[in-house]
Amino acid sequence: MTLEKYLQKIAKFADEPYGRQIRQQFRDCRGSSELAMLQSPSAGELDQIIRAVSIMTPSEKTDPANLTGGQLQQIAADAGAEPGLLAIFFNGYALELRKEKGNV
Repeated sequence: MTLEKYLQKIAKFADEPYGRQIRQQFRDCRGSSELAMLQSPSAGELDQIIRAVSIMTPSEKTDPANLTGGQLQQIAADAGAEPGLLAIFFNGYALELRKEKGNV
């Protein structure tokens, strides 16, 4: 699965009503529920991820789980995205690849 295909997979559930309900139920003390983004991103989160993926180089897209902190920060800055959000997305992608290979 490519990074773009994974993005399409999670985009299907962006701002989905049931996903919003679950996210609201599991909010932390700051009112966020970042990990739920992997199942039902908000429209704003999805927009940030789309911008970030669109500016990544082909080599960065090949193995985003191994980006350095500096690379991730630069992509986030260039895309106007939250670095933590991108880290969660890239880690979710890495987990998805492990599932495909049966390593989870």
